[in-house]
Amino acid sequence: MTDPQPTTTTWVDGAAGSLYDVDNLPYAVVATGDEPARIGVRIGEHVLDLGAAARALRPEWTPLLAVPRLNELMAAGATTWAEVRAWAVELLTDATRRDEVEAWLLPLADVTCRLPFEVADYVDYYASEHHATNVGRIFRPDGAALLPNWKHLPVGYHGRAGSIVVSGTPVHRPAGQRKAPTEDAPTYGPSRRLDIEAELGFVVGRSVPLGQRVGTGEFAETVFGVTGVNDWSARDIQAWEYVPLGPNLAKSFATSISAWVTPLAALEPARVPLPGQDDVPVLPYLAEDGPSGYDIEVEVELNGTVVARPPYRSMYWSPAQMLAHLTVNGASLRVGDFYASGTISGPEKDQRGSFLELSWGGQEPFAVGDAERTFLEDGDEVVLRYTAPGARGRIGLGEVRGKILPTS
Repeated sequence: MTDPQPTTTTWVDGAAGSLYDVDNLPYAVVATGDEPARIGVRIGEHVLDLGAAARALRPEWTPLLAVPRLNELMAAGATTWAEVRAWAVELLTDATRRDEVEAWLLPLADVTCRLPFEVADYVDYYASEHHATNVGRIFRPDGAALLPNWKHLPVGYHGRAGSIVVSGTPVHRPAGQRKAPTEDAPTYGPSRRLDIEAELGFVVGRSVPLGQRVGTGEFAETVFGVTGVNDWSARDIQAWEYVPLGPNLAKSFATSISAWVTPLAALEPARVPLPGQDDVPVLPYLAEDGPSGYDIEVEVELNGTVVARPPYRSMYWSPAQMLAHLTVNGASLRVGDFYASGTISGPEKDQRGSFLELSWGGQEPFAVGDAERTFLEDGDEVVLRYTAPGARGRIGLGEVRGKILPTS
């Protein structure tokens, strides 16, 4: 899908040259006062109220835009996605329409963002070779860091859609069974090793019936956009429960996503080749033509201190490959399905996207201001920020913010 290239500058004050210029225009579901929630796009430090604009100018799009979720717009298909995006660019760059459009321009500080789409199903992958290798070395120091299947398929697990929350939602420390290696039996209580996972998420905007597969070449017509993801993880609960079937309660208590969904079209300038896959050829259904990775920078902040900068460009498996693998067995897709990349980690220590890796399993505390830390404490606040190359400069993918509260 080709992104419309704006040829004029936006008239919105302060937006030109910002992370949220007209080459970005991420979507959110916003509410103001007592008015019903509806869809808007961010431009600089404002939000264009697409619901109100549609009622006035494009009534045929009112059922897609004057609604409290993105699902209806996504279900309309890739042609409509492109048309709505081009219309928003036109409204925000045509200076002759400024007086008309300013009535639908809301200060960002005056809106409340909701969960942007109704989540159907959720799958989380394990797509970073650096993360998987680090975790293997931490948990299997005398064995192979990567298991035999890892370079043949994108490893993943099915998560809990109902636990996905929008950025800013507080996260209660989970409780569950824990068993340290030095303990004879498990005990129940709050997690002692609460962690983050800095990830990127992909929002499916197309339904595919059971038994039909989606190829890597269908990625752009199937995935509507991307969000930031924090896959909160209770490592002590996970270590005890995950054998033999994998993560369950250690991750199902909360997964935070950005309020803003960045259209794939805005990320076309960020496309880069995958860094690997030369030593182990992939099966034909995972093959791709052209650059299939993304040059997205992530910043991990704990209590105001940036502790890591994971690079998404270092990921081994691409989002199109994850999508193809998700459906290769004939599994269906629904509008609102969501899948995430797994922890983003690079080759350097300051590029690790989880505290498990940064602290090397809790054995090597890392600096947070004047303190040293390993895992999360009650009252901690984590913020993930994302930027990427855009058509006019860097663009922002929003933030994922969450504060840890005590076990409820």
